[in-house]
Amino acid sequence: MLSHHLKNALVDLKDIIEITESDMADIKEADHESQFARLPLKEDKIKSFEQKKAMIDYEISTLMTTSPDKDLPELLNEEQHQLLEELKVELSNLREVNKKYAKLVLSVSNLYNTFLERLVPTEMQGYNRVASKEASILEVRV
Repeated sequence: MLSHHLKNALVDLKDIIEITESDMADIKEADHESQFARLPLKEDKIKSFEQKKAMIDYEISTLMTTSPDKDLPELLNEEQHQLLEELKVELSNLREVNKKYAKLVLSVSNLYNTFLERLVPTEMQGYNRVASKEASILEVRV
């Protein structure tokens, strides 16, 4: 059963990576509609991965409980070792892809915030940003 959960978790993880890479490509093309359309799928894949990870944890815990005198490497077969190693590699890949994705999102966010600040200047009132009293969306110069 552990091998089954590991294989399915790997499929979900690879799908999450692929979706995130598609999101990055769409950010670069300013195709936000496609990115927003994929959001429910990405959320479902993340939930699915989390559930499978919980099942993997449960299976490993059960193995260790039934054989407390053995170390984990002794309890797993070769396929399970290989799948765990592949899971580790894919998690590392996801981390790198998410770093790149976060940089893109931050850059786009800063760009939009800069544009907004130029259109509608704001000032701080305590911890809140509010439109400046002198803010004017349209300024006429003669």
